[in-house]
Amino acid sequence: MSMNKKMLLIQGVGGLFLSVPVASAGMPANKEAGKDSEPNIIIILADDMGYGDIGCFGAIGYDTPNIDRLAASGMRFTDFYVCQSVSSASRAGLLTGCYSNRIGIGGFLVPASNIGINPDEVTLAEMLKGQGYTTAVFGKWHVGHRKPFLPLQQGFDEFCGLPYSHGQWAYGADSAAGRNPKFPPLYLMEGNDNVSEIATMKDQETLTTLFTERAVSFIHKNKRHPFFLYLAHPMPHVPLAVSDKFKGKSEQGLYGDVIMEIDWSVGQVLQALTDDGLLDNTLVIFTSDNGPWLIFGNHAGSAGALREGKLTTYEGGQRVPCIMSWPGHIKPGSICNEMASTIDVFPTVAHLVGAPLPDKKIDGVDIISLLEGVEDASPRKELLYYFQYADPVANLEAVRKGNWKLIFPHTATVVEGCKPGMNGRGGENIKKDVGYSLYDLRRDPGERYDVKDYYPEIVEELKELADSARKDLGDKLTGAPGENLRQPGRIVKKK
Repeated sequence: MSMNKKMLLIQGVGGLFLSVPVASAGMPANKEAGKDSEPNIIIILADDMGYGDIGCFGAIGYDTPNIDRLAASGMRFTDFYVCQSVSSASRAGLLTGCYSNRIGIGGFLVPASNIGINPDEVTLAEMLKGQGYTTAVFGKWHVGHRKPFLPLQQGFDEFCGLPYSHGQWAYGADSAAGRNPKFPPLYLMEGNDNVSEIATMKDQETLTTLFTERAVSFIHKNKRHPFFLYLAHPMPHVPLAVSDKFKGKSEQGLYGDVIMEIDWSVGQVLQALTDDGLLDNTLVIFTSDNGPWLIFGNHAGSAGALREGKLTTYEGGQRVPCIMSWPGHIKPGSICNEMASTIDVFPTVAHLVGAPLPDKKIDGVDIISLLEGVEDASPRKELLYYFQYADPVANLEAVRKGNWKLIFPHTATVVEGCKPGMNGRGGENIKKDVGYSLYDLRRDPGERYDVKDYYPEIVEELKELADSARKDLGDKLTGAPGENLRQPGRIVKKK
């Protein structure tokens, strides 16, 4: 643990076919980012973008030529998952390679929250800094907005962005109503400092462009050194906002306009890499933090043929679009139908740059073999569908092994059959008691045909998998406390 982390006043509670040489574990990376150096790493994360919101995943009513070009140059994943279908938990998993409940980050962190990723955890940025990388995050953070948990204390050299969701600003994300006075003011931050208040919807219209410009500048500035860029767009989370250059451009209205601007942003990043001669030495990952927030109707995206969306453990909540491109290393136009997850990014990148994994247990697996296109490779055998809205212990609501998914009895909040929202106002949802159900996701990705009565042996096998997961990671539904849970960082309040 670094010295600055030891001084924080916090406590816990409770082989790719490469021309790239891999550095020895623990040794600094080559600081000259040429053809034969460690790859630059760029993660572009959209917020609440659904499985069906990109052209190459079936979107209609607007075009995403730059994201589609990224897919044509690399690999499109059809079965790619986040660790929970809600913002803070999902982002914590991406940054640490852990199921988010393992590290004590669940649901979404509200402005009153005093917790964040524990500084004792190793983040993706810290791992890469240990290999000589320069690191930056531009956009939405949302894994702890108190100073000890902000990006500069979690391995990033630069941060310009929002400490938490801009959706915690408006009346129920109704952009017409303005800021909810129950919430504190939302500020754009530079490093650890507030620099300007996001006081109007007009202020939000500039965010995608601002963060894109910062990302492009960072690329140019670091073209001679290996870098990690995390571009975390606040959009298309409600309330939706778009710059003048894309207003009214989409047949799908404001939502489509916002996606088109995110696509433009991807194009700007790719152009910067091309201009600096870095495209062939950069792994670019594009994905979303969870599925679409369907309650917002025409201001929400599409889960395609998948069931439900954000805040559920149905496929539409946790299965998200993902594209990975690295020209000369990942086969152009390839499609991967194997399971993979955002928590797998950490160990995969560690492999690429020759970094050791953290001493503490992580849940991600190395998916290099999938990027290689190795025949019959399937590094991720299982997936756990946890959900945790505000409770300290998460619910294990489903498990997947191979193509089989078993859902356990729980109460789900669903929008199917409910009146949708319009123009930024949330619609209706209902609480639904869900029983045991088994789905063959190869034949039935929409989870419509429960086949548990026909495959009792599969049900029993998946129940055993769940028992093992509950022992390790806990489960509120059964009362299992979990033997290997870690605590988040928490601000110590003075009495």
